Amino acid sequence: MRGALLRTVLAIATTAGVLWAGEPVPAPSLTREHTHASGAFTFRTPDGWAEQKVPTDPFALQVAGDGMVVRFLYQNREAGYDALHGHCMTQRLSEAVQTDPWIDFDYDFLSGGVGDYRFLDSAFRVRYDSEIQGHLEWRQRNLTLVGAGESLCVIVYVPSKVWKKSKASRALADAVVQSLTFK
Repeated sequence: MRGALLRTVLAIATTAGVLWAGEPVPAPSLTREHTHASGAFTFRTPDGWAEQKVPTDPFALQVAGDGMVVRFLYQNREAGYDALHGHCMTQRLSEAVQTDPWIDFDYDFLSGGVGDYRFLDSAFRVRYDSEIQGHLEWRQRNLTLVGAGESLCVIVYVPSKVWKKSKASRALADAVVQSLTFK
């Protein structure tokens, strides 16, 4: 029951901010499973994605591949989901002092829930002072899930130009988020 509820929440949350039209892109093959150090959840990525350390948070799990980065911040308790979401929105790919204070929102604080789970979802663009993986501007999506005694932020970073031009990249980012499974 818990897994079905979570998949429903993720499906709703993942499509809540979708603003593009056209033919759907087939989901990519997610053949590699990653497990958070707590053992609380797993998620899947394509082969070739690498786990990375997050210097500002040793408990975070971050993976990167296909030009994007996905970060998971987990707590084994239910946090206030609006406060946690606000905190997760401050996460960046480099130190905050190395970013432009300008933020351009695609959407902000979309919310909903199913069963014991609630979610908040925001997406915006951030400009960095120096290129990260060859890009100055990145789209950052923050999805915060709280329920069943746990809290999780999933932060997806994709270069803005890639996000705008590549339905395949958008489908991949959504597929990685939707692959999340709590144990």
